[in-house]
Amino acid sequence: MLSLHTKIPHADAVHDELVLPYDQRERCRQRARLASGEEVALFLVRGTVLRDGELLTGEGGRVVRVVAAEEPTYRVLCADATMLARCAFHLGNRHTQTQVGTGWLRIRVDPVLKDMVLGLGARVEEELAKFEPEAGAYAGGHGHGHHDHGGGLLAPVPLRQKIHRPADIVADA
Repeated sequence: MLSLHTKIPHADAVHDELVLPYDQRERCRQRARLASGEEVALFLVRGTVLRDGELLTGEGGRVVRVVAAEEPTYRVLCADATMLARCAFHLGNRHTQTQVGTGWLRIRVDPVLKDMVLGLGARVEEELAKFEPEAGAYAGGHGHGHHDHGGGLLAPVPLRQKIHRPADIVADA
């Protein structure tokens, strides 16, 4: 069985595709099937999220392209930017994974959240779509064209908010 364990930025040739819905692209250890039907094992760094179009490789140098599968989603549409911001705020306040597009939001199918955004005045369309939610401001490895300014953070950490990591702990001298 082919083992895929490394993301690479580019390749001269792609040998197969790995088509997965988002919940499986969040798992770093799993068995899956390539588009060709071949079974593969994924052994990725813990916390890795695979994004549509990324390339993976493993033994033998074979390269596989990740493809986001279409899955049931809700597309949230609003009459204006203020309503869209309100919907995004309330979805974020519930820690809901949300994809942000120009003039729309996309979430996984959840009738409770659908009722919430409808109550805020939004329109909701059911659709089969590739789900690519935001990674979060303090998450690393986000692939939507933002610049990384060191430390794997997408946004600066406010001075009053310290994110603690094991490397930050300094023994008292």
